[in-house]
Amino acid sequence: MAGTNRFVSRCLKELRVGNHTYKYFNIQALDDPRLRKLPYSIRILLESAVRNCDEFEVKTSDVENILNWEKTSKRDIEIPFKPSRVLLQDFTGVPAVVDLAAMRDAFVKIGRNPSRINPLCPVDLVIDHSIQVDISRSSEALRKNEEYEFNRNKERFEFLKWGQKAFENLLIVPPGSGIVHQVNLEYLARIIFDRNGLLYPDSVVGTDSHTTMINGAGVVGWGVGGIEAEAVMLGQSISMVLPKVVGFRLTGKLPNYATATDLVLTLTKMLRQRGVVGSFVEFFGPGVENLSIADRATIANMSPEYGATMGYFPMDEKTLEFLRTSGRPEGKIAFIEAYLKSNGLFRNYSGEDPVFSGDVLELDLNSVVPCVAGPKRPHDRVSVVDLKNEFVTGLASPVSFKGFSVPNPKAVSNFEYKGQNYQLRHGSVVIAAITSCTNTSNPGVMLAAGLLAKNAVAKGLKIAPYIKTSLSPGSGVVTKYFEKAGVTQYLNELGFYTAGYGCMTCIGNSGDLEEEVLKAINANDLVATSVLSGNRNFEGRVHPATRGNYLASPPLVVAYALAGRVDFDFENEPLGNYQGQPVFLRDIWPSRESVAQTISEIITPDMFKEVYSRIAKGTDTWNSLQAAEGNLYSWKDDSTYIHNPPFFKDLTSEVPEIKDIKNAHVLLKLGDSITTDHISPAGNIARNSPAAKYLQSYGIDQKDFNSYGARRGNDEIMVRGTFANIRLINTLIDHAGPQTMHIPSGEKLDIFEASSRYKKDGVDLIIIAGKEYGSGSSRDWAAKGPFLLGVKAVIAESYERIHRSNLVGMGILPLQFLPDQNAVTLGLTGFEKYNIVLNGDVKVNQIIEVLTDTGNKFKVKARIDTDVEVEYYKNRGILHYVLRKLAKNN
Repeated sequence: MAGTNRFVSRCLKELRVGNHTYKYFNIQALDDPRLRKLPYSIRILLESAVRNCDEFEVKTSDVENILNWEKTSKRDIEIPFKPSRVLLQDFTGVPAVVDLAAMRDAFVKIGRNPSRINPLCPVDLVIDHSIQVDISRSSEALRKNEEYEFNRNKERFEFLKWGQKAFENLLIVPPGSGIVHQVNLEYLARIIFDRNGLLYPDSVVGTDSHTTMINGAGVVGWGVGGIEAEAVMLGQSISMVLPKVVGFRLTGKLPNYATATDLVLTLTKMLRQRGVVGSFVEFFGPGVENLSIADRATIANMSPEYGATMGYFPMDEKTLEFLRTSGRPEGKIAFIEAYLKSNGLFRNYSGEDPVFSGDVLELDLNSVVPCVAGPKRPHDRVSVVDLKNEFVTGLASPVSFKGFSVPNPKAVSNFEYKGQNYQLRHGSVVIAAITSCTNTSNPGVMLAAGLLAKNAVAKGLKIAPYIKTSLSPGSGVVTKYFEKAGVTQYLNELGFYTAGYGCMTCIGNSGDLEEEVLKAINANDLVATSVLSGNRNFEGRVHPATRGNYLASPPLVVAYALAGRVDFDFENEPLGNYQGQPVFLRDIWPSRESVAQTISEIITPDMFKEVYSRIAKGTDTWNSLQAAEGNLYSWKDDSTYIHNPPFFKDLTSEVPEIKDIKNAHVLLKLGDSITTDHISPAGNIARNSPAAKYLQSYGIDQKDFNSYGARRGNDEIMVRGTFANIRLINTLIDHAGPQTMHIPSGEKLDIFEASSRYKKDGVDLIIIAGKEYGSGSSRDWAAKGPFLLGVKAVIAESYERIHRSNLVGMGILPLQFLPDQNAVTLGLTGFEKYNIVLNGDVKVNQIIEVLTDTGNKFKVKARIDTDVEVEYYKNRGILHYVLRKLAKNN
């Protein structure tokens, strides 16, 4: 609201609500006919530009470009965007706080005041990624898993408590509170900010790609890398290309047997086929009014899976209804409603629709059928009625996203477990988990699972005891309404005891399988399966032993656990017998009407108020943690959790010159769809890995290794785990796994060891890859790890949006093959030496020449997409850029 903002006199208005008078920037005061045609998601960007216009970071020309969206969105026009807040989870939040602490140290070294390194906007960090399913199928599961979590992560938690004291504007939501995105939806989301009487829309960037879940409540937000989030925390705008907005019209109502999960899996496939990478998707039409905020949040949550920057539902009456149900104060709801209606941001679906980019997609909700997605990707939807045939066909098919190429499709393994004999075969379910933000925030699908469990127990059905079943509610509210609905005891009876309040199985924290089960799987190399109500099922993610992984609604998770295998025909095969009669799934499946009635009868605002009143107080265990104090963190040399990273070791006040990449060797030559799960360290630390050897050198036993996610604050461990995925296919060697060829010696080495040798010899490194490089979760270590391995550039056919940005943020040059070219067409083996000629400068989308020592010469495009990214790259990364900028102003 500085005086330099030319829109103050024109757009700054007063709004009277009850006894309060607020100020706000009214975009309708622009009196521009283009405004009514703008998608509602773009109107939020417009309001931000008008409010933050200072003719420096945000200019009048940016406001004009947004107003002219219908034309400018076709031309890749760059705009700045200032989010209102930042959302972190602990896996990505710990390294973000580590970096801030390291930046304070670096600031001291160049003679500046460390307290200047401080979040300038609200930052919410929810500890939800560190709990694991160590114990399941037990009434003691929750208590013991939380106890294990604290024992393993005590040092991390103490560090975060230090951060909460040391940094301003940093809220820590303690462990045991719930999943970050559900806590965000139910508690943290402001919807409309009131900052000293100035009203403006809530908007958020988060260090988790599923930050998009909040789009279901009308809040603009998406996932970014931890590096970019740290820059926003330090007052930087996000530089983004003004996106296309794909309109998606929904009509009708979901049929009786379909759930919001079935709907989102259907939409994910449709949008993947359409191609929406880098776009917003905005939902409209009469069908939207038939979806609750929880249903909309389920759809918005999986934006990364269908490739969009976000899937947006504008704020409407359902938003206000949700705010009341979730216990928000009536006074706040009053000014939210008044603001939205006064500023043209309140959606009326019977009114005029905005203009969208290209053809509008359409779906009749009544056409949605029960389905799952898998076995290896979240957008590979398959109807439940077709899954048996598809899975059986895939067993003998060549290895692909659907095929497994098993030598004996009829192989079985007999084993004994707890005194009983059992049999595993291809398709046997060994993990069944109601887990992840996608579904655990949705009372409709959660209560459907509970009611299905109740009906199943009434019919005498049971789940085989060797199947690892678990329930990970997204917040304590779920537990409240389960208890009030009277379904907790039936979920427990089937083995779905609450294992913890966190992401758990969906992020790979599934814990160990029983040794007897593992031996049975390995004996015949079985394609064992998991079924989870999550959003990610990439290879190696859920558990190394489950080669087939299927995303499903919570009630279908229960159903497949009852069936015991995924190649099950629910229509014609009974789940069991009761009183001499076969019991089919249709006999126990709860109707949508019964679920809706249960929701209306039991869910109250008091549940939300009671659960979230505890967050400010903290748990006894959290409050008992002793944390250090002071502006600078006292690093511990012997810590294997928190380590001062080397990112700022060579920081100078001046911007270094750009050098050519000379005689570079290829560290890895990769194919299509390399995900951040392949790149970034995640899951368990393998016992013979470089990271394990490092931990053993510090006297750490294998049982105390913990996970990579829990150790993200230690760069020494994370760099050793980069590209450590056992399913990684690197064509420089002849087998899958985390190894590569050290080209000068011809030896096959662990990737970290090869990198260390190259570094010792002063050799630059590059990576060659195919399409969709870096798809999947937004993981900062997918860029930090390669940087520490010595990677100077990546040459790929295409990139996932967040990962490309993160590479630039770490000073790694993302290069893209020109159309119709790739490593195959150019005859690149990966054993050549590469010279990338930069001539001391890099420009937006510059065409750059690459030469090899074998005489190959080709051109690539520098995927540095904006002028701001040029500055980031010149500074050797976004954080170096911010530090130099702050130093100049200090």
